[in-house]
Amino acid sequence: MRERVAVIGAGSWGTALAIVLAKKGYEVTLWARRQEVVREIETTRINSHYLPEIVIPESIKITADLEETLMQCVAVVLSVPSHAVRETVRRVRPFVTKETVLVNTAKGLEIETLMRLSEVLKQELPVELHNNIAVLSGPSHAEEVSRDLPTAVVAASHRRQVAEYVQDLFMAPNLRVYTNPDVTGVELGGALKNVIALATGISDGLGFGDNTRAALMTRGLAEIARLGTAMGAQSLTFAGLAGIGDLIVTCTSLYSRNRRAGIQLGQGKPLDQVLAGMGMVVEGVRTTKAAYHLAQKYGVEMPITEQTYQVLFEGLNPREAVSKLMLRTRTHEVEEIVVNRQDW
Repeated sequence: MRERVAVIGAGSWGTALAIVLAKKGYEVTLWARRQEVVREIETTRINSHYLPEIVIPESIKITADLEETLMQCVAVVLSVPSHAVRETVRRVRPFVTKETVLVNTAKGLEIETLMRLSEVLKQELPVELHNNIAVLSGPSHAEEVSRDLPTAVVAASHRRQVAEYVQDLFMAPNLRVYTNPDVTGVELGGALKNVIALATGISDGLGFGDNTRAALMTRGLAEIARLGTAMGAQSLTFAGLAGIGDLIVTCTSLYSRNRRAGIQLGQGKPLDQVLAGMGMVVEGVRTTKAAYHLAQKYGVEMPITEQTYQVLFEGLNPREAVSKLMLRTRTHEVEEIVVNRQDW
C-alpha cells in the first residue's frame, strides 16, 4: 500500500510539491480552500490561477474536505500563506496522530506575535508532535519545480531523523534536498529575503542598475544575518540555500512576487493598488512590518528594512529612501573583523 501524503494549500507551491510527491509514487491528496478551485482541477487538471501551463497528474486527488485529505496520512505539507498558518493548523490538529510529520513551507513571520511559523505550530499542536515539525525552504520557484527544472532546497528540523525523513520524502532526480538543524536560521532566511526583494524591486522600478541591486542584496544579507544571529540562528545558515540562495533568486527573478511588487512601488504605484493587482500573496509586505519590529526588539540595525518599512507604511518617497541609505554615517563593512585588526 502506498503511503499517503496530504498537501494543504493549492497555491503554486502546494500544487508543485503535490506534483513532485505524486511522481515519486505517493498517494497525494491536495486540499484547496475554495470549491471552485477543486472543480477546475478535477475537470481540466489545470490550476489556471497559479500554474496555468502545468498539467496536474490524474493520480492527485483534489478536495475541499480537510478530514478526507488528512485521513491516514504519514506526512502533512502546509503550503498556505504565513498569515493563515495558525488557523490552518488549528483545523488540522484533530486529524493528525503522534506519528504524523508536519512540514511547513510558508516563508514568513506571524505579524501579530512576531513568531516564526514553527513556533506557531508548536503553540497550536500537542507536545508529542513538537519534534515532528520540519521546515522546507530555499531558492525554489514553483513554476520551475513543477517543470522538473533542477532545484536545491533545505529541510530543517530540531530532530535529525525528521529532517532526513523530509529529505527522503521530497528528494527527486531534479529536486535535491539538504538537511540543516538550524530551524531558526532557515526560517528567518526564507522570510527576511522577501523584504530585501521588495527593496531591490523598488530600486529596479526607479530605474537604478545592477550596482544598486548588488549593494542592496549584499547589505541586505548582512541585515538578515545580524537579526538572525541575535535571535539564535547560526551565521553559516545564511551563506546557504535558505540564506543567500533564496535571496539571489527572489531578488533577481520576475517569478518573484515580491520583486514584481517592488518594481511597481518604485514606479510610483500605491501599495494597495499593487497588492490588488498581484492576485497572489506578497509575503514580504507583512514580513517587512514584522522585521521592523523585531529589529527594534533585539536592538539590531537594519537600515534597508527600515527604509522599506517607511516606503510601505509611512508614505516615504522611494527616491528619498535611497538617499537616506546612501547618506548614512560612514561605517566599516565587517565590524567584527575590524575589531581584531591590530593595524586599524
